Amino acid sequence: MTRTFDCIIIGGGIAGLQAAIQLGRYNHEVLIIDAEDGRSTLCKSYHNILGYPDGISGDELRSLGKKHAENLGVKFIKSTVMAIKKEGNYFTAQTETDIIRSRKILIATGVMDNIPPFPELYPCLGVSVYLCPDCDGYEVKDKKTIVIGNGNVGANMAMTLMYWTKDILYINHGGEAVEEKLEKQLAANNIPIFTAKIKQVIADDSQIKGYELEDGKKIEAQSSFIAFGGNKVKSDLAVPLGVEIMANNHIIVNPRTKMTNIDGVWAAGDVVAHSEQVTIAMGEGSQAAIWIHKALLQEGGK
Repeated sequence: MTRTFDCIIIGGGIAGLQAAIQLGRYNHEVLIIDAEDGRSTLCKSYHNILGYPDGISGDELRSLGKKHAENLGVKFIKSTVMAIKKEGNYFTAQTETDIIRSRKILIATGVMDNIPPFPELYPCLGVSVYLCPDCDGYEVKDKKTIVIGNGNVGANMAMTLMYWTKDILYINHGGEAVEEKLEKQLAANNIPIFTAKIKQVIADDSQIKGYELEDGKKIEAQSSFIAFGGNKVKSDLAVPLGVEIMANNHIIVNPRTKMTNIDGVWAAGDVVAHSEQVTIAMGEGSQAAIWIHKALLQEGGK
């Protein structure tokens, strides 16, 4: 028998969990479908969240959020949604093993960062290796910092980080050329560019130590940023529904309600076009949930 919910939330990251908590407090029947491999599973410490001045890991924040939601009756399935369809007044979500029906859909599938496949980097993420200058630029204040990246993307990150530190080096691991104007800006600010690829990441558990390059050079520092571009915006499920997306694949939503152009379909968090902050994802999740609740009430839901 096909199960029916008031709302299915696709994605159990920060936006999805916050929405689930709000909807659970409204006593709605809510299901989160999550593969448990989103970007919030990677960060070992967020430092810019109210109430956590010493930082909190993505895993811990997710664990607390899941427990909170479960206490409010929210259900969870660890799976991947393969497709969403509109059938009459309901949406159906096809997972790897189930077909689940819902009155409303919230897409909170997020973004996946383009991180080079060096396993030593992952324990460092959010502790000594960072991705977002708005989130973590403060962490490298007055510190020697190595940017690893690709072409102009990495070069622009190096320039952005000058707000916090003047001691920056850039390893252009991706190999794309840096445009001449940007190259001159780096040189004028004494930011060297290393063009050899990274052979090995040097780290001690969560503490980055530096990088060994293929030409034999060792570049050492206690802080690093990753900037390769090409992050994957996970909006694929929205497109067959007719949801409007931007050229960069972020979903367009009503700024007040977070509903998409398709009635009954909302989106929140990093999959939506904004500055990709945990705190913003929380707010968007709550805001979407409030308007989902209003819509359910209008249709005679509890």
